[in-house]
Amino acid sequence: MRRRILGGTGISVSDHALGTMMLGTANTDRDDCVRLVHRALDAGINLVDTADAYGDGASEEFVGQALKGRRDEVVLATKGHLPMGEDPNRSGSSRRWLTRALDESLRRLGTDHVDLYQLHRPDPLTDIDETLGALSDFVRAGKVRAVGTSTFPAELQVEAQWAAQRGGHVRPRTEQPPYSVLARGAEAALLPTAQRYGLGVLVWGPLSGGWLSGRIRSAEDIDLSAGRAAVERHKFDVGLPGNARKLAAVRALTELAEEAGIALRHLATAFVRTHPAVTSVLLGPRTGEQLETLLAGTEVTLSADVLDRIDEIVPPGTNLNPDDFYYTPPALADAALRRR
Repeated sequence: MRRRILGGTGISVSDHALGTMMLGTANTDRDDCVRLVHRALDAGINLVDTADAYGDGASEEFVGQALKGRRDEVVLATKGHLPMGEDPNRSGSSRRWLTRALDESLRRLGTDHVDLYQLHRPDPLTDIDETLGALSDFVRAGKVRAVGTSTFPAELQVEAQWAAQRGGHVRPRTEQPPYSVLARGAEAALLPTAQRYGLGVLVWGPLSGGWLSGRIRSAEDIDLSAGRAAVERHKFDVGLPGNARKLAAVRALTELAEEAGIALRHLATAFVRTHPAVTSVLLGPRTGEQLETLLAGTEVTLSADVLDRIDEIVPPGTNLNPDDFYYTPPALADAALRRR
């Protein structure tokens, strides 16, 4: 497994990381999840990413169990912000909540610190200065080594960097955006902004929710009544224009992968890893078998001809379905903000 430096932190991380959203949610077998984490570590992955919201803390608990006796060899990342109950004060990026959320994450993980603590989403209700002040205190207290963000658009990345400079705060050193062949919007502004500010980039969703796993070749392969397709129907229903475009692109990409002699899932992960802004690609397997199939592609590289063909199928900077960014600015989501 190749290593890269995580932004300006000086921390060396593998160019593939283990994302654990499926652990404690889609896979609730604790022993199986522990074995999966151990297999990833044995394969050379040293970055493990989780979040308090995954399974209402179950993912962190499983990861904590898996890291007993191996904590020092792992760069451990988690996140806070998403709701952890019905109380509105148990969510967001206020000092009040993040302080409690971090302590609860550390308890579940069975450690006294995490190497990277990330804001899971932007919080338009909280002053960024308030949030950065709390994160800085976490670093000074030794509970956190570095801080970052997830799914922040480019303009909020710039705001956070400038707010940190003005306020004398620890600045975010990483960003974790969704990025895949089918959702290339990050290429337009986010990834160049990350490069400009020296941010490490940990991309998630390289298989685009399963679209690029190799299992989907036609509309009949998508079951809208079960699994992720049922929960996020607007991202899978091919009756919607954006998803129809995704299906057409998957067919063309499948043909390209077969011509190149590469499994589609490996073409997908190699593609996002090729971008010079990307530090590490998060693999999010549910089972050990899925992990093995993904590990088999960690050495795959794409030729310039294949990359050019991908650009013809999905133009650079394009999200075939705009919903695949996973964050809608409040000014677009709330009609009241657009009305006098």
